Amino acid sequence: MFIQKLKTICLLLTFCILPACSLVGETTDPVSKQPQQLKINQGFVNPIGFYDATPNFSWQLPQIEQSIQQSRYQIVVASNPELLPNQPDLWDSQVVTSNQTTFIDYQGKALTSRQKVYWQVKYWDQHGQPSNWSEIAHFELGLLSNQDWQAQWIEIDNQQPIKLNKFKTPIHIPQHLRTEFASNKTINKARLYITAKGVFEAFINGKKIGDDILTPGYTPYKKRIETLTYDVTNMINQGKNAFGIQLAEGWYAGRFGPKRHWHKKLELTPKVLAQLEIEFVDGSKQLVITDKNWCATQNGPVRTSGLYDGERYDANFELIDNKTAWHQVGYPTSSWQAVKTTTLEQDVLLTPKRHFTSKNKEELPALSVTKVADKYIFDLGQNMVGVPRIKIPMLKGQTLNLRFAEGINADGSLYTKNLGSAKQLDFYTAKQDGVVEWQPQFTFHGFRYVEISGFDESYQPQTSWVTGIVQYTDFALAGSFVSSNNQLNQLQSNIEWGLKGNFLDIPTDCPQRSERLGWTGDALAFANTSLFVADSHAFWAAWMQSIREEQFENHGVPVVVPNEVGEIVQAGWSDAAVTIPWDVYWRTGDTDILAENYDMMTRWIKYHQGQLKDGISHMWTVGDWLQPYSTMPDSRRGETDNTLISSAFYARSLDLVARTAKVLGKQQDWQDYQRLFEQAKRDFQQHFFDANGRLKVGIQTQTAYLLAIGFDLLDAETTQKAVPHLLAQFDAAGGHLRTGFLGTPLIAPVLDKIGRADVALDLVFKQSYPSWLYSVSQGATTMWERWDGFTFDKGYAKKAGSLNHYAYGAIGQWLYDRLAGISPLTAGYQNIRIAPIVTEHLSFVEASYQSPHGLISSKWQLNSSTVTLDIVIPANTTAQVEIPTHIFNKQEQNKASRTTKLTGDVSLNGQPIKQSLPSNNQLTLTAGKYKIEVKR
Repeated sequence: MFIQKLKTICLLLTFCILPACSLVGETTDPVSKQPQQLKINQGFVNPIGFYDATPNFSWQLPQIEQSIQQSRYQIVVASNPELLPNQPDLWDSQVVTSNQTTFIDYQGKALTSRQKVYWQVKYWDQHGQPSNWSEIAHFELGLLSNQDWQAQWIEIDNQQPIKLNKFKTPIHIPQHLRTEFASNKTINKARLYITAKGVFEAFINGKKIGDDILTPGYTPYKKRIETLTYDVTNMINQGKNAFGIQLAEGWYAGRFGPKRHWHKKLELTPKVLAQLEIEFVDGSKQLVITDKNWCATQNGPVRTSGLYDGERYDANFELIDNKTAWHQVGYPTSSWQAVKTTTLEQDVLLTPKRHFTSKNKEELPALSVTKVADKYIFDLGQNMVGVPRIKIPMLKGQTLNLRFAEGINADGSLYTKNLGSAKQLDFYTAKQDGVVEWQPQFTFHGFRYVEISGFDESYQPQTSWVTGIVQYTDFALAGSFVSSNNQLNQLQSNIEWGLKGNFLDIPTDCPQRSERLGWTGDALAFANTSLFVADSHAFWAAWMQSIREEQFENHGVPVVVPNEVGEIVQAGWSDAAVTIPWDVYWRTGDTDILAENYDMMTRWIKYHQGQLKDGISHMWTVGDWLQPYSTMPDSRRGETDNTLISSAFYARSLDLVARTAKVLGKQQDWQDYQRLFEQAKRDFQQHFFDANGRLKVGIQTQTAYLLAIGFDLLDAETTQKAVPHLLAQFDAAGGHLRTGFLGTPLIAPVLDKIGRADVALDLVFKQSYPSWLYSVSQGATTMWERWDGFTFDKGYAKKAGSLNHYAYGAIGQWLYDRLAGISPLTAGYQNIRIAPIVTEHLSFVEASYQSPHGLISSKWQLNSSTVTLDIVIPANTTAQVEIPTHIFNKQEQNKASRTTKLTGDVSLNGQPIKQSLPSNNQLTLTAGKYKIEVKR
């Protein structure tokens, strides 16, 4: 009873809620709790083959009932776990007075390739009490330099000219390469370092190494190829061993990218590079490398395999002799060919992969099967990216045909018009009667529907015959969002599936047609949303390295990375070189993403400045891409004036570069770029807006006003005058949006910013065309490229578009930040804003996010008498909670007011606090669980 009274007194005295007063339930002793979730760099846990010899360290404080704030920490690093914690031989940070728990730079002895490093951390709480040491974490470096490699590139020594397909691009038949070796001592450890110009799978003694797919991934191959490291200690026998590799064309050598650049692939052939290093118990070592001692064949069962066209497998070519497979000891190779070797290019860096590989992540069983003409269509119920896994009865000699599509036509047949020249076809030829189980290895498709023909028709097709294997980069989903509205929940699902489908090693525009490229404009729009949905920190950091490598000598940034389109630079797309590093920093708190990219960002500003005339940018741009109802000759291009778009993004990039310079402590740069930003704002306002805040250049569009207000390019007075003109554009559109890729991400944030969240809510919940829920109402299971990608009454859009395109999923950021109310007040969520918008459109919204400091959650519920907020704040953070003062009404004719005011009666964890609330209705809370109730 006394404790409860004390809590009440604390609440009445202060609204910086004290830790002892902040939690529900009894407390436990925090000093016995260890630091948790030990990670390095962008979230790696005990990695092998790590890329960075100067890592940084992160951890979380335990999420226990009593609020913990870190006051000090100590990190110890050693070459042997037995030296920890008292004899660290690599680094001892000593006791550091700081509450920082993320991205602490290593400052110890130089680390080298192959080195295994162990580390621990402890913290002191706000009372000066130490925790126990954490569990020991570790990381092992990969081969950091080209000089670490003794292996050579190898490929089949094919004396015959390579055949061309109908597109006049090479047909690279996948290669099988092998060698044998003997290890006659007791093995201590073994590591395989491997990569390819192409994609590979590797085997030792008949067993596949790792569970990755499409390795090593997709980078600017002329600049950098990523390498992988595998622990193969338990795969090697004492005695004879077989080492085999399958090699296919992948992104490197296959038909990929725009047709006008296919000729560049004519001289490229797939190659593989592998170095197996074995260390024995006695300290001696053995090296098995790719060299001239290998042999190869193209007479294996994978007859062709390409990313666009699919895979053809013929079981009659399976490489088995007297039950011995090609990757096992003793397989005869007299009919195999020699390999040819190529030395390493010193100007092409071989570096360990710096983000997570792609994997088989989920399985989707077919929901139904329908006969259409003489074929059968399997519906997986979800548009996805990956491959099928089949289990189908076949007769000897039959060839199973599999076709893939995102949709079906009115007659039930596959809709493939939107695939371009990508065939998306797989084939399997059976060598005997029976049930075939198979999954393609070196391709991927975008699909919901699978059509099959060519099986044993004495059997009736079953849904169990086809399973969708969903493939994407191996990160965890970090955020969740659910509400009382099923259509809004489906929109969230569509956003998530759009991410999964287009985050396969790089961020792509689409996963199905003959494109699948890393378009920067799409990424610019979606990055913020993706950082909530998934733990995509490492993913973005890796892609930003590719952008740095692809930046042109004239400082321009290509619109596609890796660059498959040539020297094309444009505003609103290439600006991703600046906006994405800032987005990643703001959501994670990682300053390295800014430091790594700062030179690129400043060079991009130089390119922008070269496009200026009298302060206005004339940089080329396709504009507000795919704005609906565009009256432009090319209707894909929006109506907003291109110079306005280019000038707006010039100013936006200046703003973010100035902020970046300030974060990095570059005081003079900050002042210089801030001055340039202020000048760019003045030039922008003077040129594009009149004294009444009305656009005076080009066509009146929503996007023009959204850019001006969203990027803070107008002074306060002009902004207020511009607001009615912006709202008039929505009225002129009948309360609908009229925006494309550049304007859409700004709609809800800008309307919220100007105090018209009611208009944003009306747009979010609108179901008529064009709107976010329109595609949901038409059966979408992913985000679409076009607002009208498909309609039940008219079918597919005349200009066939992708049905898996994440850009319009950018609305997710506002759903999480404002409808759920979780956003960072400072970079990395050290300080959190909990500020949910409560609306009659919903009875509840619940969201959670695995922040760098732990789980944040926010749930609000609305009933006839109360608005209830349930909040969880992680240890070592504070949250500014904005208690709702009103409810947004639905826009209905019988309601004159946009909002309904709440009474103001507020309780926190059951204790009334109305009389003690500050005038701004904000509470500052430390870590804990809270229930806030507000009477209606």
